[in-house]
Amino acid sequence: MKYLIIGAGGTGGGIGAFLTRAGKDATLIARGKHLHAMQENGLRLIMPDSEFCVPVKVCTMEEYQDTPDVIFVCVKGYSLEDTIPFIRRIAKADTVVIPILNIYGTGKKMQDQLTGIAVMDGCIYIAAEIKEPGSILMSGNIFRIVYGPRQETSKDVKAAVMPTLMHIEQDLKESGITPLLSEQIEKDALQKFSFVSPMAACGAFYNAQAFAFQMKGQFRNTFISLIEEVKAISDAMDLSLPENIVEINLKIMDDLAPTATASMHRDIRDGKQSELDGLVFEVLRLGKKYHVPTPVYEMIAEKFNIGTEK
Repeated sequence: MKYLIIGAGGTGGGIGAFLTRAGKDATLIARGKHLHAMQENGLRLIMPDSEFCVPVKVCTMEEYQDTPDVIFVCVKGYSLEDTIPFIRRIAKADTVVIPILNIYGTGKKMQDQLTGIAVMDGCIYIAAEIKEPGSILMSGNIFRIVYGPRQETSKDVKAAVMPTLMHIEQDLKESGITPLLSEQIEKDALQKFSFVSPMAACGAFYNAQAFAFQMKGQFRNTFISLIEEVKAISDAMDLSLPENIVEINLKIMDDLAPTATASMHRDIRDGKQSELDGLVFEVLRLGKKYHVPTPVYEMIAEKFNIGTEK
């Protein structure tokens, strides 16, 4: 199968590097210095215990003229709209689109704009970032992709895409990525959101790395409170997360490298455009919609309420 990965940052770059190393047909969409570095020297992936460099197929959206079987969308939430006309141009009747974003509900939003194209939903567990152009740094060994059709997807579409989804599962396994073909992707994606949103919110609020939340104290307690607020929203949505979701997410946090940070935190710290709206303010909107109090999220949102994000 032909894979196209839109976005070559920590998420997309990691997927592209692992697929390519395993001999899969994968092309990355990138831009700027990162694009040119990969074209000249390949893509280098640095992990906690090892590293490798692979020559990757990489180009811009404008240069890409192929027709992929699978599209992984790995851009930031604020760049999602730019991918829609591109996907319309290159997708064929049986192309499967899998958004792998931090923002909850992305698949549904994309499907509304890509009528006739099978858009799944998905999420990823990975701690990675661009270290320098052409180089991705993974701050932990966890690398898991969760994906699948939403409950609203028709039986005909599910039947049509299932062979491709199962093929993806096998390809990911052979590439060293842990796959989970989910039968309840809305819940699984919300569970991932219940980690990445609190981590991003806390990291940005305190300007702190993972080690600050790996120790008992105020920072860790705030992280826990945010998870509990997302859990309450999930209950109101009838997508109840596991009762021990706090313990699950604390284990993920404790397994991260002490210096790990969320991309939203890094972007805010560096004065760049960020996913603040989708990772923090979206929780406030969901809380309001489902009549769930979110006082800790409100405290954090208040700090960032002045600026371009709304």
